[in-house]
Amino acid sequence: MNQAEFLEQIRKSDGLKNAVLNKICVDVRAHSCRFEIVTDVAYSQEDAACAERAVREAVPASMQAEAKIVKLVADAQLVRHKILEYLEHSHRAAAACIRAEDIGVFPEGQTVRFTFGVDAAERGFFEKNEQLLPGVERMLGRNFCNTFKGELVDKEKAGIGEESEEDEEEEVFDYRPARTFPVVDFEPIDEANVPKIATYLSDCTFTSDSLTVCGEILYIQERVSQKGKPYLRFTISDSTDRMQFSYFIRKKTEEKVRALKVGDWVVCTGANEMFNERLSFTARYINRGRAPQDFVPEKRPGKPVPAHYAIVAPEKLTDYSQLNLFEQSALPEDLVKNTFVVFDLETTGLVNVPAGGKMDAITEIGAVKIIGGEIREKFTTLVNPERKLDDEIVRITGITDDMLKDAPKIAEVIPDFYKFCDGCILVGHNVQFDYKFIQYYGAQEEYMFEQKTYDTLAIAQGLLFLPNYKLNTLADHYGIVFNHHRAWDDALTTAKIFIELIKAKKCLPKA
Repeated sequence: MNQAEFLEQIRKSDGLKNAVLNKICVDVRAHSCRFEIVTDVAYSQEDAACAERAVREAVPASMQAEAKIVKLVADAQLVRHKILEYLEHSHRAAAACIRAEDIGVFPEGQTVRFTFGVDAAERGFFEKNEQLLPGVERMLGRNFCNTFKGELVDKEKAGIGEESEEDEEEEVFDYRPARTFPVVDFEPIDEANVPKIATYLSDCTFTSDSLTVCGEILYIQERVSQKGKPYLRFTISDSTDRMQFSYFIRKKTEEKVRALKVGDWVVCTGANEMFNERLSFTARYINRGRAPQDFVPEKRPGKPVPAHYAIVAPEKLTDYSQLNLFEQSALPEDLVKNTFVVFDLETTGLVNVPAGGKMDAITEIGAVKIIGGEIREKFTTLVNPERKLDDEIVRITGITDDMLKDAPKIAEVIPDFYKFCDGCILVGHNVQFDYKFIQYYGAQEEYMFEQKTYDTLAIAQGLLFLPNYKLNTLADHYGIVFNHHRAWDDALTTAKIFIELIKAKKCLPKA
């Protein structure tokens, strides 16, 4: 069976009528393969069963096979994200020219038109690279159930970047598909013809008429409904989370269901619906089945970079101390070709990892962006730590409870800082101390800070002979006057020191 025949077969199912085959993953050692199928409409257990049959027919009998179905709609924000991700991995030169605001997405029925806004200087590069737009079209065609057509447009005429109420609504869309794992050791109790792919319990945050979950039984309780109908209340865990759900007993399978006990694994298919403003799962079918013995939850990707700044927006910055009319020394290439965010935090204390005790909170974020070797933008905000400050912290920083009471909380600020840092190398003085705060509070909101970092403390220790390498000592060495222990001033000073250090070193330190 070739790909066309496979798609023709599964598209006979209503829930897969527009489906595409995203990829086939083969594990030679395990003698197994997985067909990853994308559909743009809700699919049922019958659709999943149809896909399973088609995959089984397409794969040699000696191999294990499974069908993984993901519902994915060609939402404008998600299309932009996929394009940027593709350019970053396959066309780095083009990625340097195209940002999210340069990409227009225009659904026109089953066809989606996308545009790259380019200026006159960039157009020649894109026109010369004849395979770029067709490559993007093919990539999108593998990921969505649509036909895509791309074109170049002038930035000034494109209208790209103009905000609308619709764009603002797209901002909250979370493109990430729920993670799943295959169910093994399946034994039917209620129904054999059910999906053998279970959704991670931690990802069951959406409504569905046909959700399949799998987990170990932690607790069973028998209850009676208001109409006098007996039902069981289960609590299960799959190592990613716990879930409670209800199951109404059927007479024909009552004996087998009542034989289930704590420690057994079950796989359940049913409805995940809103009830009293909370999601509630009710199982229609309950069977035996478990996660694979070697099941290790895959890491869920972080949220995409926000399309817009919501609370704190960066400001343009002109640092006149950078301007030297009499000496324009050449900057090292590493300093010019990379973009850096130099940042500093003020916090309520020194505990920056949960293992160290109760996490301290961030009270101020200060950052500057170095573009082309010059400090061009700044990002600064106070942050409400939602706790009272110690007198010592107030004495050191000058920040008071009164100054912070109306400041935004870290959960509101971190998406904007994540956007400000997108595509940049992070720099700080003793950078890992502050970076651990950012990584922790970013992860709480599912923004994963994974940028490369450079430490001015370590660079200075390798270049200079000073009595110590504190920030104020380095500032004195370079003749920089600043207000120490305020994040914005410390970040700006660290940026100036970083530029001077790299100018002296001629290149970035090797990793």
